[in-house]
Amino acid sequence: MGVLSGKVGLIVGVANKRSIAWAIAQAADVEGAKLVITYQGERLEENVRELAATLSSSAEVLLLPCDVTNDAEIDAVYDAIAQKFGGVDFLVHGAAYADREDLLKPFYETSRAGFAKALDISAYSLVALTKRAVPMMEARGGGSIVTLSYLGASRAFVNYNVMGVAKAALESSVRYLAADLGPKNIRVNAISAGPIKTLAASGISGFSSILQTYRDRAPLRRTVETNEVADA
Repeated sequence: MGVLSGKVGLIVGVANKRSIAWAIAQAADVEGAKLVITYQGERLEENVRELAATLSSSAEVLLLPCDVTNDAEIDAVYDAIAQKFGGVDFLVHGAAYADREDLLKPFYETSRAGFAKALDISAYSLVALTKRAVPMMEARGGGSIVTLSYLGASRAFVNYNVMGVAKAALESSVRYLAADLGPKNIRVNAISAGPIKTLAASGISGFSSILQTYRDRAPLRRTVETNEVADA
């Protein structure tokens, strides 16, 4: 019996085997959770299905498409959760995106459309997903919401640009959501892991040098592993 036995978790943001969200799905699976995993569009569907098939609870995993900028798709996800599991106990938010051209240019040249897209996908999506989760969690006596951030939210990192601003908005959203939902016995937290080579990180120019700097200076002389983030 794992610590999440009998709990239902929605995990958003799995792209491939390097995704932090995927590592979290694996850890939750080991601890006995029933999982709902979403994927972004047909391009990622096959990959996510192959990954989900490796979980011990694969026969019960609910796989659903979810464009986090589309309220109708978010509603459909929660409708499917209600129908299959009757509710949700925890939400893992791992969605983040910024247009590559806005990461390559100086921050002051960020396009209006690119700024709006990065903030919508990387920060507002947490609010949108939380809004739908709250009634279900309340009905089950409480819940937990976790998102993923990075040090670029509080410090200026070369080439992180608009994503850093989006992560700052995300962290601020976590504080306000936690204040709103604490009285409902729903916890809201962000994990700010070190640099990890994920699909999202690959869009940041010079990311390999950030990884090496971390290895040179971190007390353990290595970067954090996705499974360590998942265990947290």
